[in-house]
Amino acid sequence: MNILKCHVQDEFTVKGSRFLSELFPCSSQNEARTIIKEQKNKYKDSTHVVHAFVIGMNKEVLGLSDDGEPSGTAGRPVLDVLKGQNCTNVLLIVTRWFGGTLLGTGGLVKAYGDGAKGVIQKALEENFFEEFVEKEGFTFSVDYSLYQKIKQLLPQWSVSDLDEQFGEEITLSGKVPSSKLSEMAQTLKDLSGGRIIL
Repeated sequence: MNILKCHVQDEFTVKGSRFLSELFPCSSQNEARTIIKEQKNKYKDSTHVVHAFVIGMNKEVLGLSDDGEPSGTAGRPVLDVLKGQNCTNVLLIVTRWFGGTLLGTGGLVKAYGDGAKGVIQKALEENFFEEFVEKEGFTFSVDYSLYQKIKQLLPQWSVSDLDEQFGEEITLSGKVPSSKLSEMAQTLKDLSGGRIIL
């Protein structure tokens, strides 16, 4: 399952109507609501701010809105495109500025579906998706004599978001893939004669 690394956007026009498709990393319904509200405030001059999201490792949380477009013509095609991808924890918003020509229900379904496909294609081409790896947070303290040795080991455990606090000892915190946590804990314990507890 893939997750999105960063915001991606794509823009196109259909019969005078301008469409802006945007993908956002998103890990909860609350976060989705916050982003949608921000986008509606940002694009107050738009006609519709349609959205769909897929959240959870089994894609168990789904949401969509037609935002005033005829029922089933906007949010549903966007969600269908998202569900067809091997991705999760993603919010897709398509903002429309009406261009004066009605597209009809078939035209709307096609426009919103194409908008969703276009921004996902752009994200794939730019390598903005990465495989989801479950991570655990960790913290431990180490004395200065072991610090350099341990620092050299961190890359083999794929440590990310590393933070170091220097005091009487050095406190390291960050994230590590769940699959590597027990190996890391055991190595630190062995290196320090049991003094380092993860």
